Amino acid sequence: MTAPSQDPAAVATASPVPGPPSAPATPSRAGAGPDALAKAYRPYRVLAYVVGVILVVLVLVAVPLKYAADVPQLVQIIGPVHGVLYIVYLLATFNLATKAKFSLRRAILVMLAGTIPFVSFVAERSVTRELKPRLTGTVTER
Repeated sequence: MTAPSQDPAAVATASPVPGPPSAPATPSRAGAGPDALAKAYRPYRVLAYVVGVILVVLVLVAVPLKYAADVPQLVQIIGPVHGVLYIVYLLATFNLATKAKFSLRRAILVMLAGTIPFVSFVAERSVTRELKPRLTGTVTER
């Protein structure tokens, strides 16, 4: 007689081991669900505006004051703040890009938007226009 674990009839009728369901073999091309996408979108949108505003203040106010009026204090404060927030913006953008399944080119362009004054606002609007139907679950025609 064979052991129960080696018995062909017992192996064929054995129930699968309980546990979490396995992931599909191929990832979905649509990206993450609306909830995961919304959780990645909100921080990206806030950071896009904050980084954009700080960069505009840095370039249009602080730098001219530094060189025209010899007041370097604003650059010394706003510059590092922009740098730190830009790194957080990069992380938020990467998170959104992976969940929204952006192409590598699109992800890099959106990340670079935080380095040119006013471009982060344009990039944020473009991302919003693209993701809004997926966030609300509606389909729109172009």
